[in-house]
Amino acid sequence: MTPTLVRQHLPHAGAAARVDLCARARDWSEIQERMLVPLYEAVYERVEVGPGTRLLGLGCGSGLALLMAASRGAAVTGVESCSPERLALARRRLLPESWDTRARAGTRLVDGPPGDAADPQAPAYTLVTAFEPIGCLAGDSEGLGEALAAATPLAERGAPVVLAGWGPPERCATSSVLRVATKLADPLRTAGSWRPALRDDLEEVAQRAGLRPDGSGRVACPFGYADVDSAVRGLLSTGLFDAAITATDQAQVDKEVAEALHPHLRPDGTVWMPNVFRYLIARVP
Repeated sequence: MTPTLVRQHLPHAGAAARVDLCARARDWSEIQERMLVPLYEAVYERVEVGPGTRLLGLGCGSGLALLMAASRGAAVTGVESCSPERLALARRRLLPESWDTRARAGTRLVDGPPGDAADPQAPAYTLVTAFEPIGCLAGDSEGLGEALAAATPLAERGAPVVLAGWGPPERCATSSVLRVATKLADPLRTAGSWRPALRDDLEEVAQRAGLRPDGSGRVACPFGYADVDSAVRGLLSTGLFDAAITATDQAQVDKEVAEALHPHLRPDGTVWMPNVFRYLIARVP
């Protein structure tokens, strides 16, 4: 999915000037973000998110995962340092002055790094989530490690920290489409280029961050779209094709992604791609 949590650490950020960031944020919020709902639900069920939970969400984007936690009674704080456009959408969804009646008065949204979520007047966080799936961009785990180093001191001892990643490429139909990003990107580029997910991506990040692994799981998260145009817009909203756009151009990427989607096109015009995502639960020492 979107590498908003780590994009600031990658050298391909020049692509941002070549796209409509507001339109991309809307595409993420309206098309792509819901694809990870099964992941959010599985994690919240497993760690028993409820009224006693104080959640810190890293790379919160447009806030759907936070909204789902808030609906369970959790007090949520979201951190988003890379996409003010997505954060603006999260504010519409979550803040008390918004139109959304599901908002919770305890919600905080932070435009900045994880350390800015510190609140000396409030208890420590009881749960930290990093739902931006790693394992598809070279260099994404390094960015996540830096975010965790800043965030985990804000959580209580023993609090769960949830990391998410793409499953094995053979279990993710979308992998065949994501390979377009590698084909089109500058071959000299490393960070920012797509790569197949590795088995121990999440465990290695947790180990480097000084966290203690305490369980994991896999969740089916199929990507379904109304048509090819929606699929292209949704996939490009993830940011996984930014290096390819920089190396070529938007029209070329749109064309080749659409062609790669043809094997997943159904007779009724919809697009369907089964995928599996992993999550790791680690503990703050």
